[in-house]
Amino acid sequence: MTVAILLVVIALASVLFHALSPWWLTPLASNWHQMDATLVITLWISAIVFVAIVLFIAYAVVRFRYRPERRAAYEPENKKLEWWLIGLTSVGVVAMLVPGLYVWAEFVDIPKDALTFETVGQQWQWSFRFPGQDGRMGTVDAELIKPDNPFGLFPGNPFGQDDVLVQGSEVHLPVGRPIKVLLRAKDVLHDFYVPHFRVRMDAVPGMVTGLWFTPTRTGRFELACSEYCGVGHHTMRGLVVVEEEAAFHAWLKTQPTFAQSMSKVAAGTGDGLAARGRDLAQAKGCLGCHSVDGNRSAGPTWKGLYGKTETLANGSTVVVDDDYLKKSISDPNAMIVKGYSPVMPPYNLSGEELDALIAYTKDLSK
Repeated sequence: MTVAILLVVIALASVLFHALSPWWLTPLASNWHQMDATLVITLWISAIVFVAIVLFIAYAVVRFRYRPERRAAYEPENKKLEWWLIGLTSVGVVAMLVPGLYVWAEFVDIPKDALTFETVGQQWQWSFRFPGQDGRMGTVDAELIKPDNPFGLFPGNPFGQDDVLVQGSEVHLPVGRPIKVLLRAKDVLHDFYVPHFRVRMDAVPGMVTGLWFTPTRTGRFELACSEYCGVGHHTMRGLVVVEEEAAFHAWLKTQPTFAQSMSKVAAGTGDGLAARGRDLAQAKGCLGCHSVDGNRSAGPTWKGLYGKTETLANGSTVVVDDDYLKKSISDPNAMIVKGYSPVMPPYNLSGEELDALIAYTKDLSK
């Protein structure tokens, strides 16, 4: 009897926990309320089955408890019971499958007037590309990816010259407009996930995937990589800012185009050696682990780093200068800063690239 009572308590406690739990879905900020509805239907069907099974076990424990005068009866089959189980199971499976198929049909039917932009993932940061005035994005090739062309755009493609490049983890989008996201990955498997939008999709190296949604309210929403992509996976976060159409276009005009970026490279200086170091840091994924605003990440922040005295894991101290930075880039595990893990891979960079990175670090330390 005690076991039966415990089973009933477990069933009732599970239902109450679900009904009264403060841990529930994040507030929706897109059109995908169908996702929430499908999840709720699945939870309720699973809950009904769970409670029914637990209560049946409690009933069986009491009804068929041990008695000396009772003997087991051999019953090889019960067709009536089998048909009931087949019927109820089929109804449950269909009830969970149909809503999901309906949502999937909506998910793959992208509106024709959707604003398209591209998201590129790499360890451990995001970058974005929007079409320019012509409304078309230029073609890309992974073999063309390098520090001065981090998206791998064909320089001679006319449709890519006005592409807007956002080399940072913050992207702005207009509210109330369907958005189509194209996804690429430079290195390993990543996943584009904004919990408030309720949709997600893997970014797979060597192929282009995608998803779509319609932001329904303005705000700032966290973008996270929800596919484990290495030791710095937890730092691969971004920000999606949803705003009015006019504000979105104003922000877009402040971002450089591919033609503008290439003209700076052709000039040989761009915004200077520090700017080239910034581009290199973004292309190599350095900013996925090293922040430039003072916030703590997987590695020490670069803001105010140059000239700073750091305490190493072995208790010794070192002044961050050119020699220290070059050594830390080529052999990062030689001098680990206290409080950080030895997770940075070594980089084989040219002298010019090292000078550019150091110049960028100095610029952040002014």
